[in-house]
Amino acid sequence: MIGELLRSQPEIALFASLAIGYFIGSFRVGPIQLGGVCGTLIVALLLGQTGARLAPDLKNIAFALFIFALGFTGGPQFFANIGRGWRYGLLSVVEIVSVLVLIMIAVLVMRLDAGTAAGLLAGAATESAVIGTASEAIAKLGFSDAETLRLQANIVTAYSVSYLFGLITIVLFTSQFAPLLLRVNLREEAERVWHKLGGDGAFGEGQRAAAPALVGRAFRVDAAAGGTIQAFEQKHGFNLTIEQVRRNGADVPVEPQLALAAGDLILVGGRREAMVAAAASLGEEVVDAGFGQIIAQKLDVVLTRGDAHGLTVAQLRERAKPEDGRGIYIAAVTRLETTVPALPGTELNRGDVLTLVGAKADVERGARNLGYVLTATQKTDFVYLGLGVLVGMAIGHLGGRIGGVSIALGTGGGCLLSGLLFGWIRSRHPLVGSLPSAAAQILKDFGLATFIAAVGLSAGPDAIKLVREYGLALPVAGILMVLVPGLLSLWIGRAFLKLEAPMLLGAIAGQQCSTPAISALVGVTGNSTPVIGYTITYALSNILLPLMGPVVVGLAGKFG
Repeated sequence: MIGELLRSQPEIALFASLAIGYFIGSFRVGPIQLGGVCGTLIVALLLGQTGARLAPDLKNIAFALFIFALGFTGGPQFFANIGRGWRYGLLSVVEIVSVLVLIMIAVLVMRLDAGTAAGLLAGAATESAVIGTASEAIAKLGFSDAETLRLQANIVTAYSVSYLFGLITIVLFTSQFAPLLLRVNLREEAERVWHKLGGDGAFGEGQRAAAPALVGRAFRVDAAAGGTIQAFEQKHGFNLTIEQVRRNGADVPVEPQLALAAGDLILVGGRREAMVAAAASLGEEVVDAGFGQIIAQKLDVVLTRGDAHGLTVAQLRERAKPEDGRGIYIAAVTRLETTVPALPGTELNRGDVLTLVGAKADVERGARNLGYVLTATQKTDFVYLGLGVLVGMAIGHLGGRIGGVSIALGTGGGCLLSGLLFGWIRSRHPLVGSLPSAAAQILKDFGLATFIAAVGLSAGPDAIKLVREYGLALPVAGILMVLVPGLLSLWIGRAFLKLEAPMLLGAIAGQQCSTPAISALVGVTGNSTPVIGYTITYALSNILLPLMGPVVVGLAGKFG
């Protein structure tokens, strides 16, 4: 009876897969969490035994929206890191090359078909988008409908088997085994790097400093009398700003050349460590001086200045004219929806979202000099979105033969490239193409989950056959496809690129597109230094791995 209901109303099977799948995926065992996408796939494979199917058009539309949004949100960071972030980007190249070599070895040794080979890539690399690009490539091979469905089902089954083992392996490798191989105490190393970058404490994910990084305090001038405001601020590296001066009960206009007089009440704002260092040279601290709040506004600004790309936060302040940088503080850096520690030694990339804090006039001036204000909006530019997907579909028709191997991008690969282009254009011309981050996240989450549910339902009947055929070979292959690239990157990153251990391990988690791995790393290190390496390789691998789906299908089809 249930089977008949699901066959007659497949939308029930879709939302049951989403609800139950995300519920299963929410459970955590230590640092391991399946996630909603894998949970949805498992439930869809089970419900697929009843014969419930979703329309192919729904599956194609869902994947096109997901892959376009993926490219759109990653476009600015992808282009920003493709050149200057070469040290970390090289690790993504190591990932791509090594998994392709390992896949071809598995194809020749295990006699894998194109679908199983692509599913192994998707699962071991924990990159679900490969399922879509590979499925489209298989549809263009010219096989019968039955054979095409069988190969596409093999993608999903191989993915579901190898994903779990790939996920466990990358989490344990980055957070437990790799530090042993490097012979480092990861927590101590992360704390050392945090201080090296200019941090004055080590705070983990979800934690906030009890003593805020930006503070305001009032003083009665004593020892600092006679010095100018500009000289005082310059002495402390412009990490402090005198916002208000009250002399003989009246406010005095704050000018750079204004000389402080004994008995002046001054309101000073800036970084806490600079405030502690300067307090003794100012005079007695005054309680309740009647001053207003100095931190008047917080503004999110997208960094678009080309000459700022690659500079650290400290270098950006040093190179700014005193009148341009005065009173502006970077309180947070957001990259690919991930918060990067805003330390003096943190490198900035074009496309980063900088949270500026300071007086209203100061942060507005800073926004004009650095990029554009990220306006809070809930509206999506559907003209831009629709045009982007159409361009992606047109690009998807491009293809050809390379060395006798037929390769076609398909709608998935085309929409991914189109999303990259349209996201980059949006970062350069912010007046067009609004796609709020929350809306983009919905497109990615719901689009991918719907696509995964659709392919899982259609693959259900063939799943058991593939598992019986290969047995333990697929899990073992999945583990090796994580360990080999991971070990290579560990050796290259440490011996040749001289990367710090926390950032290197974060980059290895990013090259595998593994969010659980970076979460486990942040928990082990006690601070967010691994995120600095993670965001760069994640941006590159998240784009390059899906494009490998058609390549693996073409190679496996020729040699498998």
